Amino acid sequence: MIEMLGRVPYQPTYEAMQDFTSKRNADTPDALWVCEHPPVFTLGLASRAEHLLATGDIDVVATNRGGQVTYHGPGQVVAYPLLNLQRRGYFVKEYVYRLEEAVIRTLLAFGITGHRVGGAPGIYVRLDDPTSHAVLEQRPQKASSPTSAEGSTPPKAAQSASPDFTGLGKIAALGIKVSRHCTYHGVALNVAMDLSPFLRIDPCGYPSLQTVDLSTIGVSVSWQEAADVLSQKLLTYLSP
Repeated sequence: MIEMLGRVPYQPTYEAMQDFTSKRNADTPDALWVCEHPPVFTLGLASRAEHLLATGDIDVVATNRGGQVTYHGPGQVVAYPLLNLQRRGYFVKEYVYRLEEAVIRTLLAFGITGHRVGGAPGIYVRLDDPTSHAVLEQRPQKASSPTSAEGSTPPKAAQSASPDFTGLGKIAALGIKVSRHCTYHGVALNVAMDLSPFLRIDPCGYPSLQTVDLSTIGVSVSWQEAADVLSQKLLTYLSP
């Protein structure tokens, strides 16, 4: 199921995912493509032009995944699960949760604690102490009941507050597409890369968002080792 593709250009890989998904049927085996890309900015369906600050000589590719703008480059592990969710027995929301959990467990294998932030898909670490297990105030909250204890609906503003990235760095980005119950695109984990291109964009549409990789938070690990661990965690947490 795991295919290690090595370093491959983004555009042909994107087209290959689309082709694989469009041609698959109910019996097509699922796959997990793992790779890294030469420098490229990719735009999700929610991307806005103002979030591209100074792309320079780096290619920009518009895609059909969810989310906004991000950067891919050498030293980043990119995993593309090509799955039939209907066959696996779970829906998109749970799929996203499982993707994030696989990244969290990968980071834990290297002694790092990954966190979710409500309203901002992806995985984050504490900049002051990446190993800290302390719960974030901005963690996702369990869905509240339709009415509060007083019998009123929570204020809309409280339900749609902007994510708070204070003291956090983003270490993994998530962007998916689901077509006929089948997934493509996926997750990118920053291992040891040149992070400066992230300064040329508003990562995921957030001007204040800092991006980090394993090397900048004190973890020395090869691309291959990180790819192997992430691949195995994805196989485990995406299982039916």
